Amino acid sequence: MPQDPRELFAAAAPLYDFASPDLKPWHLKATYQLYDEKGKPSEQGTYEYWWASPQVHRSNWTRPSATHSDWYTADGKHAHQETGEHIEFFEYELQNVLLSPLPDSSDLNPDKFRLSRETVSSGGVKLPCVMVSPLMLQSGHKQSIPPGLFPTYCFDPQSPALRARYSFGSFSAEFSNIVNLQNRNLACEIVISDGNHKILSAHVDTIGLLDPADPALTPTADATDSKLDKAQQISPLVMSSMLLKQQAPVYPQDARNAHASGTVVLQAIIGTDGVVRDLRVVSAPHPSLAASALRAVSHWEYKPYLLDGEPLDVETTVNVIYALGN
Repeated sequence: MPQDPRELFAAAAPLYDFASPDLKPWHLKATYQLYDEKGKPSEQGTYEYWWASPQVHRSNWTRPSATHSDWYTADGKHAHQETGEHIEFFEYELQNVLLSPLPDSSDLNPDKFRLSRETVSSGGVKLPCVMVSPLMLQSGHKQSIPPGLFPTYCFDPQSPALRARYSFGSFSAEFSNIVNLQNRNLACEIVISDGNHKILSAHVDTIGLLDPADPALTPTADATDSKLDKAQQISPLVMSSMLLKQQAPVYPQDARNAHASGTVVLQAIIGTDGVVRDLRVVSAPHPSLAASALRAVSHWEYKPYLLDGEPLDVETTVNVIYALGN
């Protein structure tokens, strides 16, 4: 196992590249269990993924109160369809932890991010980990950041197989029953938790090869086409006026004790259903304020942004203000 964090990620990256053109077309089906705020089981659902090429693939979530499908086609278009409730942030996150659990290459830019080697104990085993923290703290001195406050990736002690991922201060994803899929590591058991409470658990039921002509890869007649291939840049002012559901952030006590205040700036991707799908820290006055803002904004919902009457994925900036005395 490499000791240098960048070498460790470089060794792991080929084992988690599920978009390589070298792959044969494949299909995955998993069942998942959602849990309520007290960690008790609520709805069950199924997640399916069809992959024919880096350009052609489909994702589908189905549970009693909601369905959502995304198609990406050979002509570079994106189509989607949904019924019932919106799919939740952590249901989208299931796809990320299954198929792209490692950080993006942009998150490893040494001009923007610091990689620190950490050790985390899990089940009595000490796991080698790497925390990816942004070089964004506004104070003039380096602050001590505990593992897991920012995205932290923990590997098997003997091989670059991901065993856990921590973020936001208390959110975790645990990976087990790792199998070989075309020389890639695929975790067939995943548990996403917030502290001691489960949020989602999933089990991969089937994995197999796929006929590239499978009709599941063709958008249905009632699917909606997106006009743009990439998320449209929308100003924070416009998106703030479209906010439907907002969870107030908690002011962490350690930040209060340090008299830390100011604005946490986040970059967000908001889907065609108005649900936040991805969050990144741009700047923050204190590490725990960044984690607090991430936790809160992950639960926000917006009106879908429309262009000529059709919803679009949008990229925007979210500002979360912390003021002492509030």
